[in-house]
Order: sequence, then structure tokens, then C-alpha cells
Amino acid sequence: FSFRKLWAFTGPGFLMSIAYLDPGNIESDLQSGAVAGFKLLWVLMLATIIGLLLQRLAARLGVVTGLHLAEVCNRQYQKVPRIILWLMVELAIIGSDMQEVIGSAIAINLLSVGKIPLWGGVLITIADTFMFLFLDKYGLRKLEAFFGFLITIMALTFGYEYITVKPNQEKLLKGLFIPYCQNCGTPQLEQAVGIVGAVIMPHNMYLHSALVKSRQVNRANKKEVREANKYFFIESCIALFVSFIINIFVVTVFAEAFFEKTNADVNNVCMNSSSPHSSLFPNNNQTLEVDIYKGGVVLGCYFGPAALYIWAIGILAAGQSSTMTGTYSGQFVMEGFLNLRWSRFARVLLTRSIAITPTLFVAIFQDVEHLTGMNDFLNVLMSLQLPFALIPVLTFTSLPSVMNDFANGLFWRIAGGLLILLICSINMYFVVTYVMSLNHMALYVGAGILSVIYLSFVAYLV
Repeated sequence: FSFRKLWAFTGPGFLMSIAYLDPGNIESDLQSGAVAGFKLLWVLMLATIIGLLLQRLAARLGVVTGLHLAEVCNRQYQKVPRIILWLMVELAIIGSDMQEVIGSAIAINLLSVGKIPLWGGVLITIADTFMFLFLDKYGLRKLEAFFGFLITIMALTFGYEYITVKPNQEKLLKGLFIPYCQNCGTPQLEQAVGIVGAVIMPHNMYLHSALVKSRQVNRANKKEVREANKYFFIESCIALFVSFIINIFVVTVFAEAFFEKTNADVNNVCMNSSSPHSSLFPNNNQTLEVDIYKGGVVLGCYFGPAALYIWAIGILAAGQSSTMTGTYSGQFVMEGFLNLRWSRFARVLLTRSIAITPTLFVAIFQDVEHLTGMNDFLNVLMSLQLPFALIPVLTFTSLPSVMNDFANGLFWRIAGGLLILLICSINMYFVVTYVMSLNHMALYVGAGILSVIYLSFVAYLV
């Protein structure tokens, strides 16, 4: 083992880990703490471990073949299923893009004390994407260092909230290592499902398999390939451990401070602290419901304005860092599936326009509380796209014709298949619950027809 070699391979895993820290994940974390306290920490840990094992497959595919997942799909699938697969993955990237835009716009709104409206925040996030592209011209290592800086900001800001709130350490350890949820009902179950859906992202498999290609590996030499696989896996473990700790900070802060709190409790504290946002919380005995925006406001009411602004800086770092990884994913997916060599500028202009347009309309015509409500819909959208990344990555890493001597053994094929079945089942439950909550017969019928088409395509991939 050599630390120098590990340093040479460090970068792709940290860029990949940013998807575990995007605004959608942060919202899922804080809601988990507010709804279930410390009881679902073990679900977060399990989801992160499963995510690590799946990312390992994606990285191995890139290292061994010298091709990323989209390129392998292009070579292995017929034209029609290949185009359908590409559209599904693009849909997931656009959904993720919208979450990042929403998160960044909310953070800018909080930092400007409401002076910059949401639509203004959305426009700022369009501009800063092109700033990142400018930074990209200076080389990948500099870009990786910049993302490392953004992850450090998240660790410091959410770590500050953790130190300020001082969560109960005994409850934290119990929640992490005892897989049990005492007195849990449907809201807690839905939250557990939401955690899995938010943590494991479909486009991240495509991204990670492409990022590992940035390191030179002699693929004719099995020892070098084996060594690259080892160091990329170690780096992924470190990166996902850091992201896991940051996620724990968020869950435990809201578990300690706001579990089983009512709107009236928060309303009283906000009124006493002369917060301009106290009207957000009606004076009733309903259980407090929080999102990224309300979460920052509540922290400000209870722990002072510094807690609110530091929270907003953390959310802004999460939104900005995940913006660029979404841009990279989109570029690799389009190039791989379609053999299109667009400039990154043109590609970002296209997908950003698609993602920004609906978000901008909502930002103009709705207030900040309703903007965060889009997250539930977007999580459902990305949950549905998950099989279109997981099934191909397991299939191709199990084929000796693709991976030669590095193909998955029987254990990995069975374990991987069971993991993917578990994740897809959990996400389908999440989707069904969401559709049922819409409470409209026409939507049920439409969802039923789409389900048949969707499941037929998944069956084809299997």
C-alpha cells in the first residue's frame, strides 16, 4: 500500500460523493430527523454502504474496459432500447438538476434576507454553471480541489450546527447500530424509503464509471488494473464516509432539536426571537413539517441568526457542487449513448434550459414554501430511473466478454441482483405511495398504464 499512489487516484470518488450531499439528500436528512428522531440513522448507513458497493461496480467497469457505462450500453444494446435508456437517464439528470437549482435559489434567498427573490436565485445558478465550465479549462485536478473545498465548507457549516445543537450521543449510536424503529408508523416508513431514494442516484453510476478514466492505467497489465481497482475503492470508501458524516450532522441536528415539536412550539420561539419568518408556522398543535427553507428559519429562531446564515452557506455549497457533477454526467451520457461530440457549453445550455424553465415558472408564480414541495415529485422521478443504471452496471460487470478475468463472481452476481431488487422494490413503494396521495382517479389510471410500459422495459433489461 502506498499513500502516494492513493493520492494519485484521489479525486473521482470525491466528485462522485457529491451526489450523496445534494440539496435533495439534505432535505431528506432533515425530514428524517424531524419525523423519526434518531431511529432511521441505520437506514442512512445501510443505504450509503449499498451505494458504495454499487459505485464499486461502476468504477471497475470504467477501469477494466476503458469505457464508461454509457459507451458500453451503446455497444451492447440495440438502437431503440438504447435511445429509450438514454432518455430515461437524461430525465434523471434533469430532475437532479432541478433539485440543485431549487436548493441554490433557496440558499441565496436566505442569505439575502429575502431581498433576492427566488427567480433571481434561479437565474444566478444558471450563470454560475458557466463559471464552473471556465474553471474546468484549468485542468481536472484543480476542479477536483475546488470540489474538495466545497465539501469542506459543507462539513464545517453542518458541523457547526451539530456542535451548536449538541445531539444526544447515546441516542445517535443506538440509532446507527440497532436496526429497529420503535413506535414507527406510515410517516416514518415513507421517510425510510425516501432516504434510500435520495441517497442512491441513477446518473451517479454513469458519472463514476467515466471519472475513473481520467487516470492512466495500462489495461494490458492485470496487476496495474487490479491495483487501480483497489485504490479507487479505498478512495470511494473515504469519500462516502465523509459524506455519511455530513449527512449524520444534518439528521441528528433536526432529531435533537425538532423531533415531535408542534407548529405552536416553533411559532412561540420565533415570535420571542423577533424572527420575520414566524408567520410560516401557524399557531396550532400539528406536528412541525420542515424542508430546506423552513429548516434554516427554525434553526435561526432557536439558535440565533448565525445558525440560519451558516445553514444557508452549507446548502449553497451543496447546490453549487452538485450542479457541476450533473453537468459532467449529462456530457458523458450524451456522448456515450449517441456518439455526439457537443461542446460542454452547448450541452449545458440545452439541459440547463430544460431544467431551469419549469423551475423558473414555479419560482415566479409560487412562494418559497411551495418551491421546496417539488422535491417530493423529483425524488419519485429519480426513483423510477434507478433500474436504468443499476441493471446495466450489474449486467456488464458480470459478463466475461466485457470484463475478461475481472467479471463478477457468483456471489457478486447474486448479491448485486438481490440489492438491486431490494432498492427497486423500495423505490416502487415510494412511487405508489406518492401516486395514492394525489387522490385522483384519472391519475391512478394514467399511472397504471405507464407502470405496465415501464415494467415491460425493466423486464427487457433484466
